[in-house]
Amino acid sequence: MENKRDRHFTEEEIEDKIVQSAEGMEVPDSLKPENIEKKLAQKKKKRTPVYGIVVAAACCCLVVGVVALSGRGMMQDKEAQKAAEKAADDTVAESTAALASAKDYDQIYKYVQAAAEEEEIMYGTGGADGAALYTGEKAVADQAVSHSDTNVRTEGVGEGDVVKTDGKYLYIMSMDKVQILNIESEEMKQVGTISMDANDYLIEIYLKDEKLVCVYARTTDETDSQGVVRSVTHTVAEVFDVSNPEKPKSLGEMSQSGSFHTMRVSGDYVYLLSTFYADISGSKNDVSSYVPEVQGKVMDSSYILLPQQEKGRVYTVVTSFSLKDPTEQIDHLAFFGDGSQCYVSENNIYVYDTIYDAKVSPVTQTEIRKVSYKNGELDGTGDVVIDGMVNDSFSIDEYNGYLRVVTTIRENDDTSGGVNPLLRTDSASNTGSQGADSTNALYILDKDLKETGKLDNLAEDERVYSARFMGDTCYFVTYKQVDPLFSVDLSDPKKPKVLGELKIPGFSDYLHPYGDGLLLGIGMDVEEDGTTVNGVKLSMFDISDPKDVKEVAKTVLEECYSTDVSYNYRAAFVDTEKNLIGFPGYKNQQEYYIYSYDKEKGFTCVFEKKLSGYSEVRGLYAGERFYLVTEATVESYRLDNFEKVDDVVL
Repeated sequence: MENKRDRHFTEEEIEDKIVQSAEGMEVPDSLKPENIEKKLAQKKKKRTPVYGIVVAAACCCLVVGVVALSGRGMMQDKEAQKAAEKAADDTVAESTAALASAKDYDQIYKYVQAAAEEEEIMYGTGGADGAALYTGEKAVADQAVSHSDTNVRTEGVGEGDVVKTDGKYLYIMSMDKVQILNIESEEMKQVGTISMDANDYLIEIYLKDEKLVCVYARTTDETDSQGVVRSVTHTVAEVFDVSNPEKPKSLGEMSQSGSFHTMRVSGDYVYLLSTFYADISGSKNDVSSYVPEVQGKVMDSSYILLPQQEKGRVYTVVTSFSLKDPTEQIDHLAFFGDGSQCYVSENNIYVYDTIYDAKVSPVTQTEIRKVSYKNGELDGTGDVVIDGMVNDSFSIDEYNGYLRVVTTIRENDDTSGGVNPLLRTDSASNTGSQGADSTNALYILDKDLKETGKLDNLAEDERVYSARFMGDTCYFVTYKQVDPLFSVDLSDPKKPKVLGELKIPGFSDYLHPYGDGLLLGIGMDVEEDGTTVNGVKLSMFDISDPKDVKEVAKTVLEECYSTDVSYNYRAAFVDTEKNLIGFPGYKNQQEYYIYSYDKEKGFTCVFEKKLSGYSEVRGLYAGERFYLVTEATVESYRLDNFEKVDDVVL
């Protein structure tokens, strides 16, 4: 079987990648029937779906009104489930329009069938998991060994990766195993191993407080009610006690339907997201074929949040559990739609789908659904549709209670239900066309997802390549032939305004704060004709005056035609205190580069290493040593001069 982590993406694939209660249910003081009935009544009330009126608006603006969501708690038994569905039926009779959570499985099945009848069904990539305001978490181990951590999207919200360290040990994904290395001395020692079962495919790991979370895909064959055998994938998070790294001990696992989407950790709580495709050929009575499962049980319909369009095929399933007790699910829900991406802030999970449907709108749209999270509990709070499509999770950001979103708006194709091409091959030959192929917009939404401010008609005929929100300022890059870097003042949520626009050749796929007044860009250097690519480019922007942004330094890695950072922010190692910028690139083979930056000298390459094969590679440090990690090898270097210290073959 092909190892997905060994796969080398082409530039076209990378381009495509650019275009997510138990409530700690309290035990009653008494088990008398009347007390149990009171408890059930309270639960039924909490699980009643909430419906709201959808307000239509003109195109190129905020299109659909906000809809309240609900759907929290644990799965019910059959009796409680029937009661909840009856409560939902009663609510529907009083409702006038668009619902948020499903009233029963019949309704979900109708959505699946409606999607199946469409000639085109859009599938979500689940890959643009984006990135944020943080260079990578820094941590300190018990013995004060400083070390780097994964480059994360949101400061304070942990993410998994292919390698983790606590400063004393390295935990490394290597094929179907996690290899544990002691790095306290210069000579690295392999001390422990965690092996996956034959049907399990390891995806990522997360380390905290001597607990290691291993996330993997488990594929099994199941037989439906009609005797048809189908292959079923579940995402599993298994937690290991690694207080003794030589003898890791499993503490339990959490399982849910679908392929892995992403994972986030806040405090002691893990939020696991997977993507589940409903089987459109399945029988209506075979509920598990079109409704996801959590811990082997089909989800109750009231915990499934429906899209505003009355069709869907793809779920984003979210479950939560505590690192202290990984076998006990705290809460769960699922977003139903056409394939979602997600952004996770410190307090909320935003799941967003792109809508390509000329019957609904002449332009592409994005539906955003908001779920708050705290101590493992999930609570749906809002739903809105805006014009345009979101590039990745860097283009959506929450700050001081406001959600800011940058989108690219393109016309839908009336004939196919898709979208018109973003760029014309020869714009001069299209003399009969009117208007721009695309334009860009920035929305500001309040905590209820109601629009407070907007900028539109930005950079016609271009699209967003990257964005970075930094407090009250947003920087984003659009591209067609040159690379306009926009700076936008967001201090007044009602009146955002463009402060400046810097135009330079090429584009930046990834933007990263680099100390006071500086913004790092990683992308491609392209000639002004927009056709000749010179190589990967590092740019340093002076943003001390957002009204007058300047490119103060740049370097081009000639004949280096791509970098993983373009589509995976976790591949970047950026440490402003140590003044180091590390990333993989591709020439004739895979290489790893580390640069430093100086105000006078600009960028300087301080380390370059050719790698064997093609796999995910990470750079990180612990103490005074830098570690270059692939799934097959680990090499260590001195941080002060990058002299090699040791290497280990896994």
